[in-house]
Amino acid sequence: MRVVLAEDSLLLREGLVRLLGEAGADVVDAVGDGETLVRSVQEHRPDVAIVDVRMPPTFTDEGLRAALSARSAVPGTGVLVLSQYVEESYAGDLLADGAGGVGYLLKDRVSALADLSDALERVASGGTVLDPEVVAQLFARRRRDPLQTLTAREREVLALMAEGRTNVAIARLLVVTQGAVEKHISSILTKLDLPPSDDDHRRVLAVLAWLRAEH
Repeated sequence: MRVVLAEDSLLLREGLVRLLGEAGADVVDAVGDGETLVRSVQEHRPDVAIVDVRMPPTFTDEGLRAALSARSAVPGTGVLVLSQYVEESYAGDLLADGAGGVGYLLKDRVSALADLSDALERVASGGTVLDPEVVAQLFARRRRDPLQTLTAREREVLALMAEGRTNVAIARLLVVTQGAVEKHISSILTKLDLPPSDDDHRRVLAVLAWLRAEH
C-alpha cells in the first residue's frame, strides 16, 4: 500500500514513517505542511494520505483542508487523519463529501500495529474508520441525550456502527447473531428517524449527522 504522510513535527514524522513501514505500508513521501501534501499526492497518487489536523502556519485545520484538497485533485485517495484532539467539526468535515475512504484516529492509539494496519486497509478499500474515543466523546458532548430512547444494547451497536464496523464485525464483538444485529440497527434507525442503509459509510454519516443535529 502506497502512503503519503504529512506531519509537521520532524521527530514524530520519522517515527511514523518507521511505524507505518512495520505496519506494511510503503511511505512514498513524508512532508511537513499542507501545500506540499497536495503536490505530493498529485505526484505520487498514493492509496492513502495520512495527515495531522493542525499544521503550519496557523496550526488549526490546515492539514485537514489540504487532505480534502488533495482528494479533490486526485479522486479516490483515502484520507486518514491522525490527531491529538477529538474535534467534532473535523470528523464531520472529513465525512461530508460522502466519498468513503476516510478515517480519524487519535495519535496515542496508532502504536498498535495490528490496529493501524487494519485502519489503513479499511480506508484504502473505501471504508470508514473512527477511533472509539472519538465516538465516545462525540456522544458525551451532546447537550441533550436522544440516546435515552435506545436500549443499552442498541447504544453498543450504534457506537460500533459509528466506528465503521460491519454487521458481521458487530455480531462478533458483541457475541450475538448477525440477524440480531440487523434487528438492533433497524430499531435504532427507526427510533432516530434515520433512513436504513446497508452501506457502512452512509451509516456513519447518518450517525454523525444525528450527533451534530440540534434536538
